[in-house]
Amino acid sequence: MNNSDKDNHKIISLGQIDIDPSKFNAEPDLDALPLLATQNLVLFPGVTIPISLVRISSQFTAQYALDSKNPIGIVCQRNPEDDAPTLESLYDYGTIADVIKIFDLPDGGHTAIIRARDKFHIIGSAENSNAGGNALAAKVEIVKDAKPRRNDKDFVAVVQAIKNLTLRLLKDMDGMQEFFLNVQNFPDPIGLVNMICTQSPFPTDQKMALLLEDNVKERAKELLAQLTRQEQMLLVAEEIQSSARQSFDQQQRHAFLQQQMEAIRQELYGDNDDDLTVFRRKADEIDFPANVAAVFDKELDKLGRLNPQSPDYSVQYSYIETLLELPWNKYSDLNTDLNLAKDILDADHYGLPKVKERILEQIAVLLNNPEGKAPILCLVGPPGVGKTSLGQSVARALGRKYQRVSLGGLHDEAEIRGHRRTYIGAMPGRIIDAVKRVGTSNPVLLLDEIDKIGSDFKGDPSAALLEVLDPEQNCRFHDNYVDIDYDLSKVLFIATANTLTTLSQPLLDRMEIIDLSGYLLEEKIEIANRHIIPRLLKEFKLKKSQLSFTPEAIAHIIENYTSESGVRQLEKQISKIIRKIVLALMLKEKYPHKIQPKHLKGYLGLERYSKDLYEGNEFAGVVTGLAWTAVGGEILFIESSLSRAKGDKLILTGNLGNVMKESAAIALQYVKSHSRELGIDDELFEKYQLHVHVPEGAIPKDGPSAGITMATSIVSAFTQRKVRSCLAMTGEITLRGKVLPVGGIKEKILAAKRAGITDIILSVENRKDVEDIDAMYISGLTFHYVKTVMEVIDKALLDEKVAHYREL
Repeated sequence: MNNSDKDNHKIISLGQIDIDPSKFNAEPDLDALPLLATQNLVLFPGVTIPISLVRISSQFTAQYALDSKNPIGIVCQRNPEDDAPTLESLYDYGTIADVIKIFDLPDGGHTAIIRARDKFHIIGSAENSNAGGNALAAKVEIVKDAKPRRNDKDFVAVVQAIKNLTLRLLKDMDGMQEFFLNVQNFPDPIGLVNMICTQSPFPTDQKMALLLEDNVKERAKELLAQLTRQEQMLLVAEEIQSSARQSFDQQQRHAFLQQQMEAIRQELYGDNDDDLTVFRRKADEIDFPANVAAVFDKELDKLGRLNPQSPDYSVQYSYIETLLELPWNKYSDLNTDLNLAKDILDADHYGLPKVKERILEQIAVLLNNPEGKAPILCLVGPPGVGKTSLGQSVARALGRKYQRVSLGGLHDEAEIRGHRRTYIGAMPGRIIDAVKRVGTSNPVLLLDEIDKIGSDFKGDPSAALLEVLDPEQNCRFHDNYVDIDYDLSKVLFIATANTLTTLSQPLLDRMEIIDLSGYLLEEKIEIANRHIIPRLLKEFKLKKSQLSFTPEAIAHIIENYTSESGVRQLEKQISKIIRKIVLALMLKEKYPHKIQPKHLKGYLGLERYSKDLYEGNEFAGVVTGLAWTAVGGEILFIESSLSRAKGDKLILTGNLGNVMKESAAIALQYVKSHSRELGIDDELFEKYQLHVHVPEGAIPKDGPSAGITMATSIVSAFTQRKVRSCLAMTGEITLRGKVLPVGGIKEKILAAKRAGITDIILSVENRKDVEDIDAMYISGLTFHYVKTVMEVIDKALLDEKVAHYREL
């Protein structure tokens, strides 16, 4: 190995150099030994080696030694970057050496061949140097190494291990053939140890530690330890390189295959971007949350590893498309003008003051605190009263996007939470799908017909809705298909239902119920004039001058051709009339430009419904009651009659439910127990059989609200007392005679008013329901609030007997 004061190492052949030991046997000048400083060469005794002479001072010192045949000292610098070393910057130990020959190289450089003798220790500085110039010199002392015995087996074994280990390390190293041969053929064990110490690529401080060891055997052991560590480091480095090479080879192979696939794709489809490029470009425009971005990158890499022709590719493709289409952190700007919101609600819907007020309150809250959690509103009312269209109006008033989610007939839980991607045809649930279609994370979602949800072996969708409709949970809604939590807390959910009886209590607990009752006749007329007729004229491309309806005609349609709380059937009847008008126009036939009641029979046929009217009080035992139905309120008549028969019998007819039958039994029992107060002879209950009938027997009837009506009817039948005219009543009774409140008061009052009733008997606890109704609805009605059945009898029955009085 070539070492120099600049340490340009290389191995050159020394076989052609003539070395005559007799020519180099001069004693060194220990008081002023010239020194040649090297940067990282540590020379050991007995080693012959070439070094490059770069510094001028080194050339002078080497030339002096060659010319005078005097030895010099080879000492390593502590700092290899020092170009002008001093005595203090050198190590304290070096090696005495003879300069055998100096070669002049073609490039102008110089190389000296040196042979080391003994080790020395610097003990001081020298005043003069025989080498002259700026050459370093020092006062030194010789340090002899302790050599092992010739037959020392341990030393021989250590040297053999050193030799074998060195040969293994040199075997695959480029440019080390000369050194390999020298190690292989070196005859002297001690010289071999010192040569390997000199040539090995150890750090300078480690080589100096070997040089300071005066016992050659211990030096050999330490050299073996260092070579062993070197071998382990090389093995680890080879493993790392092998792993890196393998990884790099795989990357190259992958890159090569990708290039081939890209070339094939361009050949087949032209220069259009591939799926991965398109997806990455779209993803750069989306503000993904950190966890979603990580999942997206992982799934996109998985897509890149799939064959586009495999079924898994289309599944993965659809999933990534869904992630890109979801509106992550994308919100609509809200309308901040509350007056504009109020105008929109008034323009879209006539009436419904309480509902509009509640919705405006919610809009005000959202405008005041956009970060707040919106409650879940549930609009409950009969069909056709505008529940679904109210959801659209709320979205317009808020400036949010609107999407309707139909839940009617839903019976699979996966329709809400989505299907897992392992299933064929998997897709997100309806909630996530609606958010994806609407394109923002703060829309108005209308959950239509929430009361029509069913359940079967596939699960209960209403249970899955509990997470959707809970503001404390839906901020982390987990759809099985997306498989990432999605924030639904900014969505305003509005549910609609016709009845609450089919909804579970936990689901009801999460919603705020807003009741939408039926419309008055006057309200329906206004709705027809303001909304229905203009919309239908626009739909059929007719002008206002071509067709109009009088208020009387609209009222006639409402009373005789529809039976509903809403206006859906009214719209159908008006649409039927307009279609016939369009047909007449196309046939160029004459038609009335203003529809009046007299024209309705020709367009709509015979009247389908007869208006429920009060029938008078000429007969005993006939009392008018009030009932609630899905299409609004109605009046009904309770009829009681007596016939001679033995035993205690009660006959009930009229398709009555169990609750209504129980009300009749309770009423009869109350009358029996209070017969003396009511002026009824006890023997009458044994002589006569009581028959209670509710007309229109084909229609099922049930509920407790006819309790006081039945009691009044029974007392009237037994006493033959006349019922107060134009009177109706509703309320539940107990065996003690207490009158309990009932529901549907507004619908029942509207039905009574339409039928011509002027007086209504209610439980005193229903007073608050009446006070909550707009004054225009109850104008012309007188309310009588009672606590007991006796009060009902006193107010409902007159002392006067009926005209057809029959002595019992």
